[in-house]
Amino acid sequence: MAAPSASGVWRAATLALLLAAVVHCNGSDDYDPLQPTTSDETVSVGGTVTLTCRVEESDNSSLQWSNTAQQTLYFGEKRALRDNRIQLHRSTSTELSITIAEVQLADEGEYTCSIFTMPVRTARASVTVLGVPSKPEISGSEAAVPEGGEVTLTCTSSGSKPPAQLHWYRGTERLEARPDVVESTPGEPTYSVRSEVTLTVSRADDNELVTCAVVHPSLGQGDKRSSQALHVLYSPDVKIDPQTDLPKEGERFRLTCVGIGNPEPANFFWEKKDGELGPLVKIDGAYLHFEMLNKSDNGVYLCQAENGIGSRGQGEYTLLVQDPTAMAAVVAVIVFILLCLLIVLGRYLIRHKGTYLTHEAKGSDDAPDADTAIINAEGGTSGAEDKKEYFI
Repeated sequence: MAAPSASGVWRAATLALLLAAVVHCNGSDDYDPLQPTTSDETVSVGGTVTLTCRVEESDNSSLQWSNTAQQTLYFGEKRALRDNRIQLHRSTSTELSITIAEVQLADEGEYTCSIFTMPVRTARASVTVLGVPSKPEISGSEAAVPEGGEVTLTCTSSGSKPPAQLHWYRGTERLEARPDVVESTPGEPTYSVRSEVTLTVSRADDNELVTCAVVHPSLGQGDKRSSQALHVLYSPDVKIDPQTDLPKEGERFRLTCVGIGNPEPANFFWEKKDGELGPLVKIDGAYLHFEMLNKSDNGVYLCQAENGIGSRGQGEYTLLVQDPTAMAAVVAVIVFILLCLLIVLGRYLIRHKGTYLTHEAKGSDDAPDADTAIINAEGGTSGAEDKKEYFI
């Protein structure tokens, strides 16, 4: 291979220097202290947006803001467009800031900041306006649904831009729903969103709240919600409540049949299991009255409640009539036992008290005579051995 000539090397070096010079010049042109800078903004309908234009250095040229139709809004501190929603926020030699209040969808677009130098320099700021969705409306749950049936609920919200998202909840549980249906609003840049959810209901769902929530950037971290209660028809659950837990022979007594269903039961049916109702037992709807209890009323009583939904609900109660004489005997036995315990406790306390008194005279039992016993008793706790008496 032949070595490159000197002239070829020279030409290559010259081209490299020229290229470096061009790059250097272009790099120098990138920085322009008089070039205005702006930032894009996002605001919700009804909100306020601030547009700020700055330059690094000032040559006493005025800054100007223009709207999307290239109408001048402010030229320095001077208002050019009569729109009270647009106000001057700050005006210095290097900054011009304006605010637009009560923003509308029509305010969306590109705004231009200009500085009238030679040549004129401009910068653009894009304003995005978010359409705020309306509070959701729920339909489809007005009529009651039988237990085990299905109900389809529809939630709609309009006025959003971009389209909102709809979420369903039963209590705090998130529900799976069909995909949202999005439709454009005629003549406006907003959208209407619709969502449907189908539920199989049980009696536990009666009066349960189902909530539709709208999620959208214009609402920040929150959302807009509407709730609707479910109405479920179900057969009654039945229980029997006694008037007292200790029914006594010879007294009046009443049983109450409590039926919980939707709708509330209107018909009640009483019977005695494996027997007939006594002659002094009267049926009064949900009540069973005993004019005077006796042992023959003992047994299991059944109550059925009916509300026209499904089968009848049934509850039962076992009646055991208490004998007042037997109850008095039981009370007497309990009193007798308590008295016995008091007597035993008293004797125990008295016996221990006597032992204590005897110990005070400890040492007198082994004395040879009465005088010695008295001396020993008196000196038991007073240190008599150390006490000496002298007779002169």
